[in-house]
Amino acid sequence: MGRPKTNDESVKERLVECATEMLATRPRESVTVRALAAAAGTSTTAVYSLCGGKDGLIGEVRNRAVAGLFRDVSAVPASEDPLADLYALAAAYRRWGREHNHLYTVLFGGVQSFDPSGAVGTSDPIRPLLEAIDRGLAESVLAGETRSIALSVWVTLHGLVTLELAGALDAATAEDTFRSTIHATLRGWATPAVFPTLLGTDLSQARR
Repeated sequence: MGRPKTNDESVKERLVECATEMLATRPRESVTVRALAAAAGTSTTAVYSLCGGKDGLIGEVRNRAVAGLFRDVSAVPASEDPLADLYALAAAYRRWGREHNHLYTVLFGGVQSFDPSGAVGTSDPIRPLLEAIDRGLAESVLAGETRSIALSVWVTLHGLVTLELAGALDAATAEDTFRSTIHATLRGWATPAVFPTLLGTDLSQARR
């Protein structure tokens, strides 16, 4: 009989879950291979054999975060209204962050940053946002440069979601602030012809 396989996918899953929580809640320097193994109830050897070491494990956490965020934002269907689509994408981003607090913190809390000037892959979470902005520019409802608009929207979103996850905003305030701030950001990039119509428009209802 062969030796039982102890370092299997279930062990890897525990390592990823423990790494996600530790990276989100502790100083990164305290997240050692020994600490990760102890939290997952396994050996340090498992970290290397299953993930290639601490960096590989951090990479696995990051990949899961990127894939999860991309899955949620790319599920937002395109409509005939690019501005309403941008609002829907912002809502999907916020929803994913609220539902995956630790993954969000790992992805945008220092382990991985957002670089709108970098190359955009086919599964990059920023792609649906860039595509909606490009449609808005093509249809003359937005004025500006795609990546500048994307960065503006992301900075606004990131600030809102970070404050909400930190508990700085109660539920009602967070909801009202999200709606008004995203509307204001999109109005700021709207063309002069479109801007007046947005003052009385609720983009959260425009796609319904």
